[in-house]
Amino acid sequence: MSAQKVALVTGSANGIGKSIVEQLAQDGFAVVINDLELNREKAEAFAEELRQKGHTASVKFADVSDFDQVKEMVESLDRLDVMVANAAVVAPVDFITDDHINGWQKTFDVNVKGHLLCYKFAANKMIAQGWGGRIIGASSIVGRKPEPGRMTYTATKWAIRGLTQTAAYELGKHGITVNCYAPGLINSEIAQQYMASSPQAAEMMNQVIKSSAVGRIGEPEDVAALVSFLASEKSGFITGQTVSIDGGIVYT
Repeated sequence: MSAQKVALVTGSANGIGKSIVEQLAQDGFAVVINDLELNREKAEAFAEELRQKGHTASVKFADVSDFDQVKEMVESLDRLDVMVANAAVVAPVDFITDDHINGWQKTFDVNVKGHLLCYKFAANKMIAQGWGGRIIGASSIVGRKPEPGRMTYTATKWAIRGLTQTAAYELGKHGITVNCYAPGLINSEIAQQYMASSPQAAEMMNQVIKSSAVGRIGEPEDVAALVSFLASEKSGFITGQTVSIDGGIVYT
């Protein structure tokens, strides 16, 4: 078994996940890029780019909402020290009074079931290895402070916080910490797509920027720096926490 620590990041062919992979590679991890098969070209080009820089990088294709695919992905690794469950989808603008629940099932399948499966199989792998590990999930600012028109997405991000806290209780005795990061508005592809989806969505996001203490949109590298710490040995006494990284919007 390789002595180099391994970090798997889901949904990491682009956006925040990509920045997290880049940071963890710089931190000395052998990184595993996960994404859907439809993003094969981006993922493989990214892995090659990292290898050209001297890092150890590989690619695993899997849909995080599929039990068997996640199980096979994790079990295929020689070792696993850090699991970052980053993959997510954003639901369309929706209100509690709408006469539909479009996007509800898919959003819960990817965001919540996807986290559950990543946590489950990472935990099993880490327990079997016997030396602990780090499991890190992706909540959101709306997992602390709901916003109108984001009913489905908000519900998933609150669920991830609960899942994270429960997993932390169960896995602490194995030397495994479980935390998640809660970004505010981050300059990523998924945020740009959401803002472009409707004038209403764009206005919501602009209000978020105006309400922050630092008065700017966040960058993927801001989130990657936080994940770097949560993945490190220095974070060993932190578990069950959701850490906000939002430029000063929600104070806890």
